[in-house]
Amino acid sequence: MYKEKFNPSQIMTEKYFEFHHTYNEMPPTVEFHQHPFYEIFFFLSGNVNYIIEGKNYNLRPGDVLLTSSSDIHRPDIRPGRPYERIVIWLADDFFGHLLEFYGEDLTACFTDSAIQDYRLIRPDSQNILHLKQLCAKISEAKRSRELGSYALASAYLTEFLVHISRAYYDAPDSVKYDVTENEKVNQILLYINENLTEDLSLEHLAARHYTSKYYLSRQFKQFTGLSLYQYIMKKRLIVSRNMLRSGSTVMDACFQCGFGDYSNFLKAFKREFGKTPSAYSKA
Repeated sequence: MYKEKFNPSQIMTEKYFEFHHTYNEMPPTVEFHQHPFYEIFFFLSGNVNYIIEGKNYNLRPGDVLLTSSSDIHRPDIRPGRPYERIVIWLADDFFGHLLEFYGEDLTACFTDSAIQDYRLIRPDSQNILHLKQLCAKISEAKRSRELGSYALASAYLTEFLVHISRAYYDAPDSVKYDVTENEKVNQILLYINENLTEDLSLEHLAARHYTSKYYLSRQFKQFTGLSLYQYIMKKRLIVSRNMLRSGSTVMDACFQCGFGDYSNFLKAFKREFGKTPSAYSKA
């Protein structure tokens, strides 16, 4: 299977899906990020602890992680073993075509994993082998110039998604033992995501959740990898971006996501996404 160099940009340039098989002898540095599409992360080798929305997943080869357009995440990659993974990015339109043609909503596992706040799939050895075989076929078809190659890649990818969905709903409860989390931080993350327009200051959150602000600040950074301010800012920007993608006006995206100052919103949005909200909504 063809392996490529790691690209830290996290930007999707193809219309429907992208397939990336990457390998690093030395651990790359990957910052916390999010993106306006679905991602399947298929872990093949390495010493990796993956952080998604306050949960730390201790990965084993063959593990699969699902993330959606609202998830802040980052792999913590330690030296000692080569870091190899397959990452598949999927646009809304790809799932829309599948739903229209087959009547199957293959985003269901992404939606449910976000609701359950648990994004790890651990397929059995037979399924892992089958998923690797499908990835090899996707990779070969994507790189081929023969007639119908893109259609073949899409067909193999659809089969891959079906097996991922089945593995998600068949996953045993035992895999949850490889997740490190903090219940107090989980409660605060839930509150933040449900109340982005409210007062989310450290003082207010600490008082509301009956804990000291110093303890909360330390625990929040430990389990999410971000300061409270950084997390809230990223979440507000993500929601505003998703609103713009759905057709909302720039002003609505600003004030309905908790930004009290329009000029600060413009600066923060451009810093995070590389373009102004108005330019993004026209893209």
